[in-house]
Amino acid sequence: QVQLVESGGGLVQPGGSLRLSCAASRSPFSINDMGWHRQPPGKERETVATISRGGSTNYVDSVKGRFTISRDNAKNTVYLQMNSLKSEDTAVYYCYVTIGASRSWGQGTQVTISS
Repeated sequence: QVQLVESGGGLVQPGGSLRLSCAASRSPFSINDMGWHRQPPGKERETVATISRGGSTNYVDSVKGRFTISRDNAKNTVYLQMNSLKSEDTAVYYCYVTIGASRSWGQGTQVTISS
């Protein structure tokens, strides 16, 4: 499995922005899908956004128009640009990468939206 290192979480006011990054260690195999999940306090984990190796994206309805997922294949890195943040976006955000049938996860980064 590859190792993933997340960064970019923190505390921001409603309406603010954050950019999450997730860098995967070098792998001899191509990374296929990459994405982000989140787990709000007291709730189940949900898929936030996914991106294929070719750049096709999908988003959960609650973040469409506010979040943008992107990737840099040369750097094995996936990003999540989060704009117009709301209190309900508060969660621990986890990135993942898929190589073949195997999925590796980041350690999670806390995102808190509060005034």
